[in-house]
Amino acid sequence: MGATADHMRRLRGKGRCMGAKGQAAPAKGRDTMVVGASSLGTVFEWYDFYLYGSLAPIITSHFFSGVNETTGFILALLAFAAGFAIRPLGALIFGRLGDLWGRKNTFLITMLLMGVSTFVVGLLPSYAQIGVAAPIALVLMRLVQGLALGGEYGGAATYVAEHAPPGKRGFYTSWIQTTATIGLFLSLAVILVARIQLGEEAFKAWGWRIPFLVSLLLLGVSLWIRLKLHESPTFERMIAEGKGSKKPLTEAFGNWPNLKIVLLALVGLTMGQAVVWYTGQFYALFFLEKTLKLDGALANTLVAVALLIGTPFFVICGWLSDKIGRKPIIILGCLLAALTYFPIFKAITTYANPALAKAEATAPVVVTADTATCAFQFDLIGKAKFNTPCDVAKAYLAKAGVSYSVQAAPAGTPTAVKVGDVTLEGLDSKGATGQAFADARKAWEADLGAQLKAAGYPAKADAALVNKPAVIGLLALLVIYVTMVYGPIAAMLVELFPTRIRYTAMSLPYHIGNGWFGGFLPTTAFAIVAATGDIYSGLWYPVIIAAITAVVGGLFLKDTRHNRLED
Repeated sequence: MGATADHMRRLRGKGRCMGAKGQAAPAKGRDTMVVGASSLGTVFEWYDFYLYGSLAPIITSHFFSGVNETTGFILALLAFAAGFAIRPLGALIFGRLGDLWGRKNTFLITMLLMGVSTFVVGLLPSYAQIGVAAPIALVLMRLVQGLALGGEYGGAATYVAEHAPPGKRGFYTSWIQTTATIGLFLSLAVILVARIQLGEEAFKAWGWRIPFLVSLLLLGVSLWIRLKLHESPTFERMIAEGKGSKKPLTEAFGNWPNLKIVLLALVGLTMGQAVVWYTGQFYALFFLEKTLKLDGALANTLVAVALLIGTPFFVICGWLSDKIGRKPIIILGCLLAALTYFPIFKAITTYANPALAKAEATAPVVVTADTATCAFQFDLIGKAKFNTPCDVAKAYLAKAGVSYSVQAAPAGTPTAVKVGDVTLEGLDSKGATGQAFADARKAWEADLGAQLKAAGYPAKADAALVNKPAVIGLLALLVIYVTMVYGPIAAMLVELFPTRIRYTAMSLPYHIGNGWFGGFLPTTAFAIVAATGDIYSGLWYPVIIAAITAVVGGLFLKDTRHNRLED
């Protein structure tokens, strides 16, 4: 009784009048502080998390140099995805704490974990210094980051929504939705400044650590801001009335009516939202830098400008969802993405690397080989040798960012690479090993490189030929798709579940969708490209997932904008 009376006194001391339905009348100044502090703190956490994704190609060379380049990049993306893989566990742990202890205290813990682990990444020795311990330590830090982020988003979204006045939850929570993009933009901006000030060579050698180390300052600012916040009035009212859940995990996932909503939220909302988000903000950057061979600083700049253009649409879509509903906007975003990704990315190639687009059209590359001699070139421990003529040809083409098709030939047929109308016989090392094989391979790759150059395939994108306005416009369109699926989703997830299990129940489908389906998108897409030779084939992954969400969400989910949060 003492605890209940204390909660009631605190509620009366907040200075907020209660309406007829028990909804607190909003105090505008305080609500502005709530939204601003929650959003700004979350920006810094996303900044920490996105640094790794933005620097994946450089991190590959420092922490995964013990394997071939294709495997190294896939491993680097897997380490990136590891932070996403563990997010559902973070959602369970911190979601439970948030429903038991309160929203504010829980996301103070998650912020501290995120900031410290990011700072440590900036201090880690490289593979050349400590061997395999380097990537192991990197993955451990990524796991801590993912665990923390698994508890952050649900807390911030729930906290803001529970402060929002009726009819404005979409608008209020949309500011939280901007934080992921602003965090990515901030990380790109810091990286860009460091690259320009240090030069590309110094940045790749050691300057990449600076953005990670800067995160310690951001952590201090974030904690100071978050400490000024008070607990959610909806949560306090629930505790004062004795309606809190003693077992939020059991109630959220052991009760079929609630579990059914969790599953529908995953398949019909967050799964598609996640792949649209990560395609528009991460895969697009990888595609520019890794596949189209744009200079890293230029690629970062183009994406950053597109993010600046697109970010206001998070708030616009959130506001619009208060007027016409959350569901129509989210489903339309998924549908548009599924229908237009292929033409958009092909147009990006045309405008970002026109020489490559022209060469692909006029001189397609075909590898003719006995497919039994062609391996899937992924080696987790770096011991396998991919030395067959087919493997050598495919590895070189993948590294060069050249699309190719494989034409199966009868067993025993020698490998050949056809570039346009010219055919080059595959590597013939005549049983050479060691240095002799390396020399033969180098000479053959030089011949293939010369043939590709003669056919118009560029070694790198020419910055002078990049149609920057067109590329920025296409990238901004991808970001607008992101705002459609992401702007209203926090409000919709919060409105799906009752207060006593809200933090727990909404966090799990969000982080399974974003941690697993979204987080593994760059890795999966790049692996599909490496296996097929088609630089666009990785897009099938987000296209199929987004289409499934559009169908399931469109048919089985109801809109939630009129749902009460006090129930």
